Amino acid sequence: MANKANTEGMTVEDALDPNKALVPAVVRMNETRVRQGFWPKVARTAAKIPFARDVVSVWYCARDPATPVAAKGMMLAALAYFVLPTDAIPDVLAGIGFTDDAAVIAGVIALLRGHLKDRHRDQARAALDRLEAD
Repeated sequence: MANKANTEGMTVEDALDPNKALVPAVVRMNETRVRQGFWPKVARTAAKIPFARDVVSVWYCARDPATPVAAKGMMLAALAYFVLPTDAIPDVLAGIGFTDDAAVIAGVIALLRGHLKDRHRDQARAALDRLEAD
């Protein structure tokens, strides 16, 4: 099996398959990938992507204990897509590299808008301000 992950035989393709986003093993794999890769990717790309606050807001919402498990699973899948180096349009392509990531984040926000609270947006703004100050 190509691109085998270390989590219970799951693959990168499993992590990105919307039909498997709520499978517990996939949720755990996505959570691990997001936990390890999220802040380094945001730190590298925040100045380059206009949707940075949306990405970080989704991250805070996914970590919020008040967010329902199903919503967290979908958010983690979207964030895993953002973090993974293998995606439909490589991020290194100037101008278009992040369009697929933006579309995935916009989609999850549209789907789960009711779970994304002002406090998540405020936390995102504060985190990005701290990153910018560093």
